[in-house]
Amino acid sequence: MAMRQLCCVCAGLLLVCRIATAADAGERLTGDALYNSDKAPDSMLYDLPQEVVPGVWSAIGATAPGTYANSGHNNNLSFVITDAGVLVVNAGANYLLAKALHDEIKKVTDQPVKYVVLENGQGHAMLGSNYWQEQGVPVIAHVDAAHEIKEQSFALLEVMQARVKEKAEGTKVVMPDETFTGKRVIELGGVHIELLQLGPAHSPGDILVWLPDKKLVIAGDMAFHQRMLPLFEHTDSKAWIETWDAFEALGAEVVIPGHGEPTDMATVRKYTRDYLVYLREQIGVVIENGGTLQEAYEVEQSPYMHLPTAEFLAKRNAGQVFQSMEFEF
Repeated sequence: MAMRQLCCVCAGLLLVCRIATAADAGERLTGDALYNSDKAPDSMLYDLPQEVVPGVWSAIGATAPGTYANSGHNNNLSFVITDAGVLVVNAGANYLLAKALHDEIKKVTDQPVKYVVLENGQGHAMLGSNYWQEQGVPVIAHVDAAHEIKEQSFALLEVMQARVKEKAEGTKVVMPDETFTGKRVIELGGVHIELLQLGPAHSPGDILVWLPDKKLVIAGDMAFHQRMLPLFEHTDSKAWIETWDAFEALGAEVVIPGHGEPTDMATVRKYTRDYLVYLREQIGVVIENGGTLQEAYEVEQSPYMHLPTAEFLAKRNAGQVFQSMEFEF
């Protein structure tokens, strides 16, 4: 079991390194440019926070993988401002990126940051945690995400350090201060905030931050729409589709995904749930016909090939689904 986990980590890191190398070289993927020009050149942030709805802000990361140019800011760093403090979603990919986000928060509110919540255990969600802990802010994660951090964090730190070089200064591996399973409710300044783990999705410990009074969900890697979603060895595509039903049942009208601009449920359904269903249908035909893994790599994915990262991920995704679906038949 330990060896299987190690192989999974190595495979994931290999993919990350491969994509990052392409990004640093300025290569272009099908559709939008992989190498996005920085939108906030005077900040470690790729782009400065925008107010999505009153009281909820998000600094939208690059659709490219983490690079030196974007300082590892290739995911969304969001925060909720209340009358009694601020809740931040994602610690950031490194210490200085976390500080840059905090500097921007201070520009729009005098309220102190009270909590930092990690959407999962991936590097760009958690490697900035030691900055926040130095400010006296507790870091909260699902118990499965904490396990991932314990197992993978030092390897992810090395990848990040190699990528952003001196911008990684100050970053140290730390564990979350608090963990939970299933659901954690935070009442802050009259705002009801639910941290929800609805079931298996993209990564172990994936959670949502649900604001029912605002009909807004900070979905993390549950939902994609402006880049192709990646499937890893630990990703259960069938279970992700089943979890989606509970996600959509929340009734969110505004979705801040893990990557890409805020949008609506119909859009993330099209590029997440519908993509998973589509790919599984294509692979199912290959398996029913006695096809091979090589044939699975070649299945038709043209409706989604315009998405950034698709050129690197489409074949890998098909292979992952083939290998998992073989055991379902």
